[in-house]
Amino acid sequence: MDGTPPRVLFVCVRNAGKSQLASGLMQRTAGGSVAVASAGTSPGSAVNALSAQALAEVGVDITAARPRAVTAGLVADADVVVTLGAEAQLDPAVVAAAAPGTRFETWVTDEPSARGIDGLERMRLVRDDIDARVTDLYRRLTGRLPGAGGAGR
Repeated sequence: MDGTPPRVLFVCVRNAGKSQLASGLMQRTAGGSVAVASAGTSPGSAVNALSAQALAEVGVDITAARPRAVTAGLVADADVVVTLGAEAQLDPAVVAAAAPGTRFETWVTDEPSARGIDGLERMRLVRDDIDARVTDLYRRLTGRLPGAGGAGR
């Protein structure tokens, strides 16, 4: 890289839950060493309250966040685009806006509701699954573990 922080865009369907979790967790983990954005393929009207509560438990405040649509501009600005969940499908025209070398990843995250786990307990499990993936992505982007070099928890 040229000294500018790597740029990551997290995408889910509504930009109300999983992508907000990932964005908040990456901001906490990276401490400014990674530029972070999130968006949805069909954005909702508000952030999921349980997502906000689960993040608040680990010191991340997303109460001011608002869902927004994924755009060609957001994708063009990203070095890495992470789609959370197989149900979030990026429009081919949006994907075509990506700069050469943009990496696309799909994270098929844990879905505790398939095991009968719902509510805040479900959201905590989803948060922890995404947190582990965010930590791995941070390490791959920076070559550092969270907490090394002034970033992280």
